[in-house]
Amino acid sequence: MKRTIPVIIVSVVGTVLVLSVFFPPVQTMGEDFSLFFDIIAVFAFFLGGGNLVRIHLVKIYRKRPDWGFSVVTLVGFFVTLLVGLGKLSVTGVTASVTAPDSFLQTIFVNIITPLSSTMYALLAFYVASASYRAFRAKNREATILLIAAFIILLGRTPLGMKLTGWIPEWLSILQIPNLAVWIMNAPNLAGQRAILIGVGLGVVAMSLRLILGMDRTYLGSDND
Repeated sequence: MKRTIPVIIVSVVGTVLVLSVFFPPVQTMGEDFSLFFDIIAVFAFFLGGGNLVRIHLVKIYRKRPDWGFSVVTLVGFFVTLLVGLGKLSVTGVTASVTAPDSFLQTIFVNIITPLSSTMYALLAFYVASASYRAFRAKNREATILLIAAFIILLGRTPLGMKLTGWIPEWLSILQIPNLAVWIMNAPNLAGQRAILIGVGLGVVAMSLRLILGMDRTYLGSDND
């Protein structure tokens, strides 16, 4: 029974959500089920936060390698949580956590934003290194990928226009910036749409398996 009831709930909710898109009378029920999903998702934040605290406390207690970073993580987590829940600001309690003088907004602007920028700046070097290894012209497909990537990179810089600016207007498609735009809007977009169609078909197939009760992996193993 403990495995049958969740399957029935999933089947009913999934069927109602699908029907709510095509039949207006069921739309209100679909919106209610979506609201229930938001309520359940809130508890996921508590589980995620509790799991974060548990993992880092164990790492600190056992003095595992780099446990000092866990201390920084927990301090930042609890300070941000308390500041956000208390809506604290320079002048006391503020009406909104996004107010310019709130501590949470200060943390976001002066700590999180610079750290995010630093992370993306470091990722650029990893992307460049991975691109160098992946774009080696080992075969025909890799050669085409290398040429396309090189054209797009040049097309995003002034150097691309300077190299092909001499091409007449009636052959403007051969100018590197225009060629980069064509690659992004034609072959690249076609590939993206093919991937999205495949993903969509996979979502439909997986949804049908869940609604029909054929896939019960979300219930865990029979021994749980």
